[in-house]
This record gives sequence, C-alpha cells and structure tokens, in this order.
Amino acid sequence: MSTPAARGKQSPEEAVRAANQRFYAAFESLDLAEMEAVWAHDDGVECVQPGWELLLGWEEVRERWARIFRNTKRVRVAFSALWVRVEGHVGWVACTARVTTAFADGFDEATVQATNIFVERDGAWLLVAHHASPLPAAPRATVQ
Repeated sequence: MSTPAARGKQSPEEAVRAANQRFYAAFESLDLAEMEAVWAHDDGVECVQPGWELLLGWEEVRERWARIFRNTKRVRVAFSALWVRVEGHVGWVACTARVTTAFADGFDEATVQATNIFVERDGAWLLVAHHASPLPAAPRATVQ
C-alpha cells in the first residue's frame, strides 16, 4: 500500500487507478482484511456482482465478500480495457475483465464490464460502489 507522501506525487487519475488495482488485488488474494481496506465503511456503499442482487451498506457488502472468499479457491482477473476519470473528490473506473474463479468442484470463467466508484477521504481513495455485469461470450469460430 502506498504511503501518503507517495500518493501526493501521483495525479488524481494515477491514485484512482492504484486504488482500483488494490481492489482487484484484494479480490485475487481472497483476503477479507485486504478487501476491507479498500472500501468505505458506511451505509452509502453499494455493490452489484454478476447475477446477484444490489447490496447496500458496508455490512451487506462485507458479508458477501466473506461468503465469496469462503467458497473460492482461487481468482485471477485479466483486463482488456480500463478507463479512469476523476472529478474533484470522486473518481471512477470502467473496465472490461476476464475473471477466472476456481472452486472446490470446478471453475468458472466470465467476461464482465465493471464500474468502480471511489471517493477521496483524508487523502485516501476508497471504494463506494462496485457494479459488474456479465458480457456475452464471444461466438466461437466454426470450421467449414
């Protein structure tokens, strides 16, 4: 994690990009403490994961991540596109990612479009909203 002095040398866009990287690193680590460190802990946070309902408030969001981490053996995220925008103390990232998840009984692979919204509080960029939607699978080429 970067120090406040190191963050001060970053542009706001670089700082939001780094916060987004910390979020996905926490996801890949399956470490709840790391995930807790990237989120704001208040009733205003929200989260939508592919195929699941909207979660409101840090307690609901935290419990979902804990459940995911308990039932997951490994996660890898590979980005094919990433876009960052900052306006004042709010920054957001839109990204396309391929998420590969291993479970005890197999694995799943999905391409998602995600939007992550961060707010700057006391010099730190904290996640306040994560919304990921599945993208349709690319058609397979057929040999004729």
